[in-house]
Amino acid sequence: MNEVRTERNEVRTGPPTVLLVGGIDTHLDRVKAQGARVVLLQHPDKLTPYQTSNADVLLVVDYTDWDTVRPFAEAARAVYGVDVVFSLTEGGLNPAARLSDLFGLGDGQRYEVSRRLRDKWLMRRHLAVHGLPTPDAAPVTDRESLSTFGAVAGYPFIVKPTSTTAGFGLLRADSPADLDRVWQRVTELLGGRTDRGSTLFTVDGFLMEGHVDGPEFSVEAFSFAGRHVVVAVTEKLVDDAHFAELGHALPARLSPADRSELVAAVERFLTVMGVSDGPSHTEIRLSSQGPVVIESHNRVGGGHLAELVRHAYGIDLNTYAAAWALGRAEELPGEPVASAAACNRYVVREPGTVTAVEGLDEVAAADDVLIAQVSVRPGDTVRPLRDNWDRIGCVVVRAADTDEAVRRCEELTRHTLRIETAADPEQAVLVGELDTAA
Repeated sequence: MNEVRTERNEVRTGPPTVLLVGGIDTHLDRVKAQGARVVLLQHPDKLTPYQTSNADVLLVVDYTDWDTVRPFAEAARAVYGVDVVFSLTEGGLNPAARLSDLFGLGDGQRYEVSRRLRDKWLMRRHLAVHGLPTPDAAPVTDRESLSTFGAVAGYPFIVKPTSTTAGFGLLRADSPADLDRVWQRVTELLGGRTDRGSTLFTVDGFLMEGHVDGPEFSVEAFSFAGRHVVVAVTEKLVDDAHFAELGHALPARLSPADRSELVAAVERFLTVMGVSDGPSHTEIRLSSQGPVVIESHNRVGGGHLAELVRHAYGIDLNTYAAAWALGRAEELPGEPVASAAACNRYVVREPGTVTAVEGLDEVAAADDVLIAQVSVRPGDTVRPLRDNWDRIGCVVVRAADTDEAVRRCEELTRHTLRIETAADPEQAVLVGELDTAA
């Protein structure tokens, strides 16, 4: 039997109890694999049969509402004991951090740090105060604030919700003529819940920030009492015509000097933001003025990034995060060395009605393919590509190097996988959506 010392310095025997806030089946599986007893707080929109069968205790509750979730969490703690509060899903990060602080299970700063990362306006202000590179930024307050910002920061500039995910609600103003359109969309979304892919997030504000040029990367890292270890630098596959991510590839194809510059910038960022323990996923551009952080998350990256890292570097970030939270993992001594490359490429097609889906079995059977998914079938509608929720499939491959991994993904998603659409603006059937966020 294990011994657990509680925050009141009492010794309790038996497996540790983890209060897991939200998440996907993988998160529950990885925590259970550590031998922990899991009390799962799950949102009713996200509950799965696997979670119903495998959580030791299941509380179905809107964990994004603090006044609702707090009494449930306190009751669970009183009945079952709670040794660790844990979350790896975007909507669960703030409530998990706040509960951890409430229960005295950490340094008491988890919520402050998590909130700074989740709220993009707070992040921008914090970085500016500490002298780190950040674009011009300001909150959207009214229609005139858009004009004022454009006059100061120039065009194009970006307008984004302060605390949603997966590219939802992102807008680009290319000129003063765009501002009426942007303002109309802001007023449509403000105060409501996200309505694409996930309903967990409330659009409670918008941020304007200057456009940052240059290629975009993400840095997957893990922190140990303030020491940051970069696990992988990931190259993002994007298109400037929209805000949907088209894929990821790692190790990123960077010169040693550029990679070192990115890594140093992320390490400085994590320190300034107060990230001290656990995983992080930081999105950053290598701009003409140097590295600029776009946003960051105190969790493992979504979009199959954990699978890419596992197959290229041999580290299961979800397992490692669960083990570290429970005190059952050793610190990484330094950056791991990749033994292979990996790439995921999302499937996109022209908007319209799906008339044919072929080739999925052929793709899935290939030796180098790790994941092959399609979320549409004939008769479904493909929406215009605006954000991550409009993608209709994904292929993940492992290869000897990044060039080959990217080439192979392009071949499979564009040619081997055959999805045909026909323009039909009257069709209103929504397609099934991929799990795009952690």
